[in-house]
Amino acid sequence: MSQIYDRVALIGLGLIASSMFWAIKRAGLAGEVTGYARSEATRDTARRIGLCDRVCDTAQEAVEGADLVVLCVPVGAMGAVAEEIAPVLKSGATVSDVGSVKRNVIDAVQPHIPETVHFIPAHPLAGTEHSGPESGFAELFDNRWCLLVPVENSDPEAIARLRALWEGMGSNVDEMDADHHDLVLAVTSHAPHLIAYTMVGVADDLRRVTDSEVIKYSAAGFRDFTRIAASDPTMWRDVFLSNKDATLEILGRFTEELFALQRAIRTGDGEHLFDYFTRTRAIRRGIIDAGQDTDAPDFGRGKSST
Repeated sequence: MSQIYDRVALIGLGLIASSMFWAIKRAGLAGEVTGYARSEATRDTARRIGLCDRVCDTAQEAVEGADLVVLCVPVGAMGAVAEEIAPVLKSGATVSDVGSVKRNVIDAVQPHIPETVHFIPAHPLAGTEHSGPESGFAELFDNRWCLLVPVENSDPEAIARLRALWEGMGSNVDEMDADHHDLVLAVTSHAPHLIAYTMVGVADDLRRVTDSEVIKYSAAGFRDFTRIAASDPTMWRDVFLSNKDATLEILGRFTEELFALQRAIRTGDGEHLFDYFTRTRAIRRGIIDAGQDTDAPDFGRGKSST
């Protein structure tokens, strides 16, 4: 791959930003990558492990002269960061993000973006339960989807460049409007996370099942709930508060389906249960056929599950 941007600035240095840096370096997609994190300890760690070509002590210093600025902070912090960096953004630069909610981020960030700067929200559908600067790796985005969510009047050339960057980092890229994105993610990510948190919480409440039994016998499916429920608490708190309407809509549907399954179990309606499980099994097969997972015992997570 050839260089796409002279300078990229990563604001927030957690799993996604650190993986972006290693993926950018792997393919030579940027001349220089600067980085900034609010925590001094995170900045020190980044410098120690060689994360970013230059780690800056302020967000403004990091974005100065950057052709692309990527906001990799929790969605609840995006607006404040955008306001802070706005005065020093280079004319013609692109500002993007990696948040898993889009409408709320657009509403928070767009008012601060100068007219001479392009704003193209994005969301890489990739991650592990690990967080922090040391959790990133170059392969995180390989064959995973990244959704670009251009705002009204987004510049086609700026969109094409950002698409080329994500493709260069290994992603498949698609475009989607913000409200549809938030509904899709409520189905595929946000509601499942809330359900996983709930299941792990229920197991913690059921004192008749001891902690050692939960840990010892968790290969039966609970293990995957715990993996999801181990995700970063700050990020997920912000996700649910930011994507409230879509998540509540999907949880309402989930509750209806759960009641129907409860009724089938109570009344011994095996036909309903069999038909339901047959339909859901087909969805799993579709995910494997689409290359987004494998039917190997580790559920295709490989390195990201360590």
